[in-house]
Amino acid sequence: MTVEPIRRVVMISLHTSPLDQPGTGDAGGMNVYVIELSKRLAAQGIAVDIFTRATSSALEPVVEAYDGVQVRHIPAGPFEGLTKAELPGQLCVFAREVLRAEAAQPLGHYDAVHSHYWLSGQVGALARDRWGVPLIHSMHTMAKVKNDALADGDTPEPAARIIGEEQVVDAADMLVANTDIEAAQLIDLYAADPDRVEVVHPGVDLDVFRPRDRAAARADLGLPADAAVLMFAGRIQPLKAPDVLLRAVAELLDQSPGLRSRLVVPIVGGPSGTGLEHPESLAQLAGELGLDGPDGVVRFVPPVSQDELALWCAAATAVAVPSYNESFGLVAAEAQAAGTPVVAAAVGGLTTVVRDGHSGLLVDGHDPRVWAGALRRIVEDDALRGRLAAGAVDQAALFSWERTAKLTLEVYERARLEIRDAR
Repeated sequence: MTVEPIRRVVMISLHTSPLDQPGTGDAGGMNVYVIELSKRLAAQGIAVDIFTRATSSALEPVVEAYDGVQVRHIPAGPFEGLTKAELPGQLCVFAREVLRAEAAQPLGHYDAVHSHYWLSGQVGALARDRWGVPLIHSMHTMAKVKNDALADGDTPEPAARIIGEEQVVDAADMLVANTDIEAAQLIDLYAADPDRVEVVHPGVDLDVFRPRDRAAARADLGLPADAAVLMFAGRIQPLKAPDVLLRAVAELLDQSPGLRSRLVVPIVGGPSGTGLEHPESLAQLAGELGLDGPDGVVRFVPPVSQDELALWCAAATAVAVPSYNESFGLVAAEAQAAGTPVVAAAVGGLTTVVRDGHSGLLVDGHDPRVWAGALRRIVEDDALRGRLAAGAVDQAALFSWERTAKLTLEVYERARLEIRDAR
């Protein structure tokens, strides 16, 4: 029997819209993943509908984000004021509206469902059984992994999330892991069937994140041409550990006081997650460490567009990614694509994205003194910095959204051929 090619795919991203600005609230690498993957699938002739929860009455019900990519805003609970922890109470309403939207289409309108994060997976499992199409799920983050490497001051993920993740892993026809490490975690921690786990690396927009003239990038951003720019980009929350960079910078200045006159430390992003409970805490820490104020080295930069983030990456001497865990580490890949070395924690997907000694430096643990030593090596050793910058571009070339879309589509096709009986 001939199987028709996949024509239409549903992406479910319940708790955060791919149209939201990455770097604040719950918007981050997953938002970039969903929209970039959707764009590349659409470029292959596959129509993509992205279902997400409406967070404003001003939003249009359906927005054509790109040719072939529609974002559908689903009313489920109050538009504003709901935290991610409160969203499980809206799963039934959200699922009902997703099913209603599909019911208005011809029979067999969608060919596959790809859900992102466990909340979306709960809805995707229902749609899978109702529509008779395969469910492909991407975890992006996992409660058991996060709780095993909890940042200081962070809140453990609740048992309800762990149970929900286990249910989604059991329901999905295929699980897409970002790295081999994440695949092993799914199998070891969640008893996922190894035959239903495929590794597909996320990508980088190599047209946006690319090497460019560093002096020109710095001039555009108002940075001194001779500055040592040590940058953090991402959501400001304990998991991402921007405080580790600040403490390391304080250690670095104790070791090399003369560096203060040309050191710039941009913190690009906004509060998120448990960081929303004390949004001022990082600025307070900068003040306590003597890094803020009129003669300070820290610059807090609100979340920026992908184009402007690429400019910041190109302007930096090094980008620090001190997270306690990352399923992949998109910022690290983007910085490398801009030709900038990365200093990253040797955790999770960062050990796949960053090639130690070739495209950046991997640091064991989060001791500020050790981090200061790694940052100092890149700032002071011109030859090392040059080698890492060249290696960064080579390493980033391994990750492209076109390749991600091609391999993900193969997972969809396999899931459709091997779809299991609905429970």
